[in-house]
Parts: sequence; structure tokens; C-alpha cells
Amino acid sequence: MTVIDHIRAHGRAQPRHPALIIDDARGGSTTITYAELVDAFETIAARLRRYGAVAGERCGLVARQGRGFIEAALGILAADLCMVPIPDAATPAARDRHAREARLARIVLEEDGFASHALDLGRLDAHVEAELAALRPAYLRFTSGTTHRHRGVVIGHDAILARLAAANEALEITPDDRIVWVLPMAHHFVVSILLYLRFGATILLPAGPLAAHIVTLADRARATVLYASPYHYDLLANDDSAARLAGVRLAISTADGLRAETAAAFARRFDRPLVQALGVIEVGLPLMNRDSASTKPTALGRALPAYEVWLRGDDGRPVTSGSPDTVGEICLRGPGMFDAYLDPWTPARTLLEPDGFRTGDLAWRDADGDLHLAGRRANRISMAGMKFFCEEVEAVLDAHPAVARSRVSAQLHAHLGEIPVAEIVPADAKHPPKTADLTAYCGERLASYKIPRRFSVVESLPLTPTGKLVRWRDP
Repeated sequence: MTVIDHIRAHGRAQPRHPALIIDDARGGSTTITYAELVDAFETIAARLRRYGAVAGERCGLVARQGRGFIEAALGILAADLCMVPIPDAATPAARDRHAREARLARIVLEEDGFASHALDLGRLDAHVEAELAALRPAYLRFTSGTTHRHRGVVIGHDAILARLAAANEALEITPDDRIVWVLPMAHHFVVSILLYLRFGATILLPAGPLAAHIVTLADRARATVLYASPYHYDLLANDDSAARLAGVRLAISTADGLRAETAAAFARRFDRPLVQALGVIEVGLPLMNRDSASTKPTALGRALPAYEVWLRGDDGRPVTSGSPDTVGEICLRGPGMFDAYLDPWTPARTLLEPDGFRTGDLAWRDADGDLHLAGRRANRISMAGMKFFCEEVEAVLDAHPAVARSRVSAQLHAHLGEIPVAEIVPADAKHPPKTADLTAYCGERLASYKIPRRFSVVESLPLTPTGKLVRWRDP
């Protein structure tokens, strides 16, 4: 049984139920029923088989956001291939790098009418290919590369079904739900698009990324769930239309840390809280802040019923103290864990014991049992024995009215170990903030040792396709 089998079953049981509702720029909309969706992806699967696709092959997909991406992705899965999404905005060089790193056997391109092209990029070692095939691979996605070079995460059919079931214990998606979708499909697909279709819901695709596009469709189509990033919720909070999103029962914030200002502005505008959720490509959706969203909007919340979460101290022991000054690395155990990293080939079973999956994220747990994110382990600065996180300093700098975005990093120091330095993208390039002003601003809000010792003005900062800062640098 695969997720495709469940979608086929919806097509038989509820053929006229809407699977997709798609707005266009002219103010119209198109409805794709489950029967039509199944017909579309079965046609693509049959075409792939005619082109010589073999079960288990890695098949790249380059497509824009929308109906075509969904139908082609499902067609690849229906042909029993391993789908490898490649961002459509990727440069030709980046696309080629993805193809080589994944050792694609073929690629499907929207620009060619979703034609399939066979590739000759070689294969992994024979024993690796045999182990990979035994996993029944369905999905291969590269990590975002925010703090390290990206790695290919392999997820098999069985793992997908297990993590969808675990996530839906909290999301409670049913055929009555209508989910507004705005995140990039090449980066968010399994515990989202596949989950909604697995449980027979309707996906709403706005005509564009602006707040007006989103709220117009959400109101007209009676949306029940929003699943978006803090960036999108900032847009929605500033919407000045009459839309109230009255039917929305759940607004999930993911893909980046939720700021208190964003949560407060959204709550004022729509009279409902934002629920922060932690998605991890290797794990699924293990943490959600449903219980404390109104009172502690920036918290990660608690583990979903199917998952176990614990905080690992530097000594390998559990951290139990409930204090922002006592943090531990978030470690996770539960169903639907990834099956392997592709290259170098690393089966997940060799990594998940004894600690579970070590996320690299550091957090603390409050007296109510809610987790709060402190920062990435790789983003921790150790200065004269005092430890703090780049994210904490960036949050202060980003609130400065003359700063559009900042990136803080550690610089080695002969006597202090490490010192914080900051790169600043000014809100007005012609009038960048002065170092003295930034230092004074930070001094009013941070301990003295956390104030950056140097500020550099830059035109822009590198971001991943999902809007996260890229922190690793080539040596």
C-alpha cells in the first residue's frame, strides 16, 4: 500500500470531490476533481513506463508551482519511481548539480510539456543501489543547506505513510478540509500536499503570492486550514480588505521561526492564533504548538502523540532544567523517519541509535512542558566561556528600523575564543545605519558580550529557496 493507492481510492469513492481549486490571474478558478486528478497522474505514469522508466529509478521534476507540479509528481510516484524535486528557479548549473548528485536516471521538465528525458549520469555502487532499491524509495530531497552543505534525504513509501498518519493525529485533516497552499512545492511536499490528498481534502492554489490573492481565494472557497511561512503571515496581517477568514480552524506557521510581532499582528487582524510547527525533512512534523499558541506564540510546543522528544546536553545526558539558560539539542524518535542519506550512502539505522534523530537545533523546556527554540548548534558562539546564539542577536538587529535583514556569525579571537560580527542589509541603501547607533541599540537590549564587535553593510544576504539564511561558507 502506498500514498498513491489511497489517492486512487478517493478517486473511486468520491470521484467528484474537489482535489484542487486553482485561481487564475483573471479572477476565474478551475476545479480538479479526485477522478480527474487520478486520470491525469495515471496518464503521466503510463507515459513514463512507455519511455522505459524502471521501478525505483530516481526521476527529477522541474515544474512551476501549481497543478502541473502536483500531477507530474504523483505520476512519478504512480510509476513507482523515486521523485526528486528540483526548484524551477534553479540556474542551469544548479539544476545540473542536482541531477549529478542524485544520479538521476531521467528528468521530467514542464518547459518541454512534461516530457521525460533519460539521463546517463552513472549509478551508485552496486551494493548501494541494491540497498536503496530494497527501501522502495519514493522521495529524495536535498536539505536546505543553511548551516552545512546539503545532503540527499531518501524516504521510502512505508516511511511516507507512517509519517502522514503521525502528523494527522494533530492536524486532523478530513475530506471536509480546504487548505490554502502557498509554500514552494519543490521544498514542501510530503507532510503537506501528499498528506492533504491522502486524507481526501481539497487544496486551494491562489493566483499569486500576494495577500489579496490568498485571502480572496480563502474567503470564497471557505478555507479551513492555512499552511504558510511567517513571511506569508506578515503579508496577511497587513491585508486591508474586509476578509475575515471566518472558516479557518487552524493556521500553521512553519519553514522559519515565528516572531512574536508577526503572531500578534495576525491575531489582531483575524482574531485567531498562529500555531507554530517544526518540520524536519528527516522526521516529518514532530512538534506543534496547539496548546499554547495564544499565550506563547513563539514556542515550538510539544511533541505530537506518536513522537518522543528529549533534549540532549553536551555531555550526552538529558537536560531537564526548565530555563532559557539551560539548553539541549532536540532529539526525536517516532514513525516515518527517513531511510538514508544518499551520498555518501548512510542508512538511517546507523544514525538513529542511541539518541534518535539529532536535529542540530537547541531548545529549552518551560515549566508547562513547552519547547522553545534557542538556535542552531552550528550558530552558537562561545565567547570567554559564555555561550549565546546568532539568532538571538539577529532578532534584535532585525527589529531596528534601519535594518532590513542581518546575519550574525562567530569570528575567531586570539584571547576570547570567538566574538560576534554582523552583516547588515540596510532598509535604505543610501542611508545605512551607523555603527555607533547599532551598538547603542543592541546595548539597550542585549548583554554586553552579545553585542557584535563589527558591523558590515552588504547589499544582500544569501537565502535558501524557502527564505532561510545561508550560513555555511566555502573554505
